[in-house]
Amino acid sequence: MELSNRKALVLGAGRSGMASAKFLAERGSKVALYDRKSIESWSDEAKALKGSHGVGLVDGELPSWLLDQIDLVIISPGVPPNTIPARYVDRKDGEVIGEVELASRFLKGKIVGITGSNGKTTTTTLIGKILSDAGLKTQVGGNIGTPLLSLVESSVGDTWTVCELSSFQLETIVDFRPDVALCLNVTPNHLDRYEGFVEYAAAKRRIFMNQTQSDLAILNADDAVTAEWATQLATPVQLFSTKRELNDGCVLRGRELVSRKDGIEAVVTTRDEIFLLGLHNVENILAASAAAMACGVAIESIRRSVADFRGVEHRIEFTGEIAGIRFYNDSKATSVDATIKALEAMADGKGKTILILGGRGKQAPYAPLIPLIESNVRHLVVIGEDAGNIESQLSGVVSTTRADSFESSIRLAFEAAQDGDKVLLAPACASFDMFSGFEERGNRFKKHVAELKAAAAHG
Repeated sequence: MELSNRKALVLGAGRSGMASAKFLAERGSKVALYDRKSIESWSDEAKALKGSHGVGLVDGELPSWLLDQIDLVIISPGVPPNTIPARYVDRKDGEVIGEVELASRFLKGKIVGITGSNGKTTTTTLIGKILSDAGLKTQVGGNIGTPLLSLVESSVGDTWTVCELSSFQLETIVDFRPDVALCLNVTPNHLDRYEGFVEYAAAKRRIFMNQTQSDLAILNADDAVTAEWATQLATPVQLFSTKRELNDGCVLRGRELVSRKDGIEAVVTTRDEIFLLGLHNVENILAASAAAMACGVAIESIRRSVADFRGVEHRIEFTGEIAGIRFYNDSKATSVDATIKALEAMADGKGKTILILGGRGKQAPYAPLIPLIESNVRHLVVIGEDAGNIESQLSGVVSTTRADSFESSIRLAFEAAQDGDKVLLAPACASFDMFSGFEERGNRFKKHVAELKAAAAHG
């Protein structure tokens, strides 16, 4: 892809947009970086691109004279692909792609792509660890926090680039083709962005659209959506399951995680050797193991890496213990399904859970939480913009308190807990009503737990 003298518009001045603007400018494109927010509110790094790379900075409404000059639009994940500037340039035969698509045209080596409604970051991180531990040249990026464009220069012919991919990123791919592609599950999420679940699922499925017979698709046999895809894709399929036997694939059998291929079985690891909580993490490990084997990693090497893996920050992360009450940070649980998985992981027969729920809702129903709340939750603390909606949908299921601040939600949860209980932050909502992202929310949770612990220690 020739970039010199291209006239490019990058939509979105966040991490992905900055990486795109920098990449294009360094390769001779004339670049305008745009965001609806005023330039004064942009990060210092974004504003510095004007001086360091000659990038034009534009905010507010885009002038038509500028759009008339543009022949390439790069869309950041948070920007809908049907936004007016993208449609305008597309109609006049300009090229409209996302940062992932742009990066894929320059990355060397092979690609493992991971998508799904839940478990992406854990699985992506684990695959990266397994490949790296096995001595393969490995780099990890994408939706996990490192733009793929920033990995282009470090990629060579034998590099494995392991990338987490959101539905937003997959909306704007054209030729992107992972050698190994995984979809872990598809459950209702981001319904505030999509017309409905079918459209959201279709965005996830795009990860496989350019794969050929020389590639591999890895799918969850226990998920209704991905199981249906298994018979529809043009590429070979590898399944994984925690619920049933498979002729070929990775399965949970009793306490053993087993790989079966061409009639030959091997135990990859056992649940006793896994540090992570929850059956959903067994699914993640089965998927990661299937991917690693496809990349040529020996089972014994996979076993060692899995045993050493301690999980990812903000994913059912043990945060501390106060007076027999254990605190868990699952700020990444931004969907109802993710919260279900977190509650299932807490259901160990040792005490009840005090659940902190709420934030900016995604128009998904909370009713699927009711069975687990009835059986495992002692008390519910609701917060944020969607607190009233949560209360109305879960009314009468369990005693509930509405917190007037994030900090007070943690104190109220602690006060409602009994010896042996767990306090779980698994909000089932986005964080943007109070925080810049789930990371800030999780870090604030850990900070307030530490303060609560210090106060308890001093009586």
